[in-house]
Amino acid sequence: MNIRTLLATALLTASTFASAHDNVHILQQQTPPNAPGQQAIMLTVDYAPGQASDAHSHPGSVMAYVLEGSVVSQLKGEAPVTYKQGQYWYEPAGTVHLMSRNASNTQPAKLLVWVLKGQDQQVLEPYKQ
Repeated sequence: MNIRTLLATALLTASTFASAHDNVHILQQQTPPNAPGQQAIMLTVDYAPGQASDAHSHPGSVMAYVLEGSVVSQLKGEAPVTYKQGQYWYEPAGTVHLMSRNASNTQPAKLLVWVLKGQDQQVLEPYKQ
């Protein structure tokens, strides 16, 4: 993949994820040599008090870690779970993420997210019910 294609993919990935989440900051993107055709992305998501994301799915696998505050997460077929600072969860590729929201209406929350996806895949896709 040439540098122009890589930059175009990075911009598309960032804009697609940012449109679904406010205050998304991509920390790094890598093409791991031991995972041909895959892209690893590390980012943070800042949730303002009471802020929530629309339902969505991730074509790739996701690991999320709560850096600050508490976040309520619900995957399709499961009950909502409140994760506090220092806790984490995993979303297998293709899992529908019905709910992701700040558990507090007064305090911010922040996630560290790691995604492993195909180079031609989006970070997330809106969930069509």
